[in-house]
Amino acid sequence: MAQTEIISLTPTQAYQKLEDEHRAILVDVRSNMEFLFVGHPKGAISLPWIDEPDWTINPHFTTDVRKLLLGGVSCHDDVGCAPVILICRSGKRSLEAGEHLIKDGFTEVYNVLDGFEGDLDEQHHRSALGGWRFHNLPWEQC
Repeated sequence: MAQTEIISLTPTQAYQKLEDEHRAILVDVRSNMEFLFVGHPKGAISLPWIDEPDWTINPHFTTDVRKLLLGGVSCHDDVGCAPVILICRSGKRSLEAGEHLIKDGFTEVYNVLDGFEGDLDEQHHRSALGGWRFHNLPWEQC
């Protein structure tokens, strides 16, 4: 049965899913600048949902994700398609991007709750309340 809505995972659950399901891909939907300069989960693939200079939705997003899955070659009748796990800064853009993929027929899509940096704290700092970095999961910075 095909998935009809995106499934949300905590950062720790997402990391475990990547460890357990070797076909899974982690797609970072933040802008190229965020990916490069803020940092990103190790092994994440940068594919912006919205990016500079116009900050409009990537009209090729679904096609680009399909390319990451080798045009669907990584889909098998007995086990389905490889899981697609999406992450952004706080879990909002990735949720929107994931809903778009589900609408376009993807069958196993996950959103990382709190994203890479989590929400702002009282001092307007990120990575203090939640997110991939907050949970000390593997990440790197260019």
